[in-house]
Amino acid sequence: MESRDREPLVRKTSSSYHTFPEGTARRLDKEYLRSLHNKRLYLAAFAAVLGNFSFGFALVYPSPVIPALEAHPSPALRLDQHTAPWFGSVFTLGAAAGGLSTMLLNDCLGRKLSIMFSALPSALGYALLAGAQGLWMLLLGRVLTGYAGGVTSASIPVYISEISHPGVRGMLGACPQIMAVLGSLVLYALGKYLWLVLDWRWLAVAGEVPVLAMVLLLCFMPNSPRFLLSQGKEEEALGSLCWLRGQDTDYAREYEQIKDSVRKQSHRVSCAELKDPFLYKPILISGLMRFLQQLSGVTCILVYLQPIFKKTSVILKAEYDAALVGLVRLSAVAIAAVSMDKAGRKILLFVSAGVMLVSNLTMGLYIHFEPASHNGTVANTTLASSTNLAAEPTNYITLIPLLATMFFIMGYAMGWGPITWLLMSEILPLKARGVASGLCVLVSWLTAFTLTQFFLPVVNACGLEVPFLFFAVINAGNIIFTGCCVPETKGRSLEQIEAFFRTGRRSFLR
Repeated sequence: MESRDREPLVRKTSSSYHTFPEGTARRLDKEYLRSLHNKRLYLAAFAAVLGNFSFGFALVYPSPVIPALEAHPSPALRLDQHTAPWFGSVFTLGAAAGGLSTMLLNDCLGRKLSIMFSALPSALGYALLAGAQGLWMLLLGRVLTGYAGGVTSASIPVYISEISHPGVRGMLGACPQIMAVLGSLVLYALGKYLWLVLDWRWLAVAGEVPVLAMVLLLCFMPNSPRFLLSQGKEEEALGSLCWLRGQDTDYAREYEQIKDSVRKQSHRVSCAELKDPFLYKPILISGLMRFLQQLSGVTCILVYLQPIFKKTSVILKAEYDAALVGLVRLSAVAIAAVSMDKAGRKILLFVSAGVMLVSNLTMGLYIHFEPASHNGTVANTTLASSTNLAAEPTNYITLIPLLATMFFIMGYAMGWGPITWLLMSEILPLKARGVASGLCVLVSWLTAFTLTQFFLPVVNACGLEVPFLFFAVINAGNIIFTGCCVPETKGRSLEQIEAFFRTGRRSFLR
């Protein structure tokens, strides 16, 4: 009986999608969003973002492990001043390779299976780290966990965007960042407290837990309806959407809208089609956002957070400062998740870039004009060597770098952190979404690797204030870029966003 009732409904809604007046269609959309059941959608999103938890865990894994390996009794595992930076930075090269491979994986395996595939290199990488008997095993483990992180960072935002509806897509789009930050904080906690009674290898064993949980949960989750339709699996796509939205909702109307959009993009993108503004504009915007996000300095600041605090001799111990900044970052991402679907994407990007601009400018000017006596014995040391020295604060003015960094991380986490990933998954056209998302991740991590490799030489040659002033200039450019190039996607379906780039009519985004 249910299937007989559904057929006329689908035929009716297919025509109504094209013929309803704009006001009527908008009213039906609001009524439909209010009728949806989101519990299963939230469960599917949670299963996916466990991959980001593992990514955040793996990213900061060297923080508590490097000191242990620098003092390791075995010469085969002992890190020195040359090998320790590679142990930290080689992760970004693996992530870049993961983003590159996702250009194929997303379209061949699908979004869900790509996320599940990442569990293989991740589990193998953690196993190598846990059982490492030489430096090559440590570096290979870092590359493999980085590769898995590159795959998940390109696949998870796309999967979440494609299974979500406009009412909660902003909130769910911020969840990958929340889980990545949470994974980093858990790693810090395990490294600080459990490492007192457990060997450093057990941190890698702990990293296997979210990977296995992700695979088990995703086995029971549906694939993206949009991907299934692009593969010609219409019945499976309708069943997937029914599972995500609830059987007693008017999901058939949304299904027809998705189907109509997929029908217009039934073939794969060709090189000649890249000249079409419908394709190159959203790809260019997404790629530039990922590039500018990394140029804002976030990776360098997070990687060298404790050494920066040692160098500027803040009034608290550097490890406590780092934990405090992590908590601020988690709180700011949570605020962004709640407000993104209400305030909108662009206003948060403006505020985020403005806060980061002021914070970096404050940090740069503080370091430039600060009397050398405030830094004590640290003033004339390099950034790398300052990690082994104790801070000697002599004045409460040394709270300035802590507050500036906290505001920078807060600004980043409430805008340019989560929203760049969300917008990438929202504005990329379906026919190029798999390839383009991988390309954006490749750009992001190559930029991150380049910055982290050049950060220390620039600091040692020119001073710590130079990179911070450079980051401030970049964030000023981010404000201009947001105003001129970034569309507002709040409350719009993916089909409406694609229609905007196809026609150039802003009415689709109002």
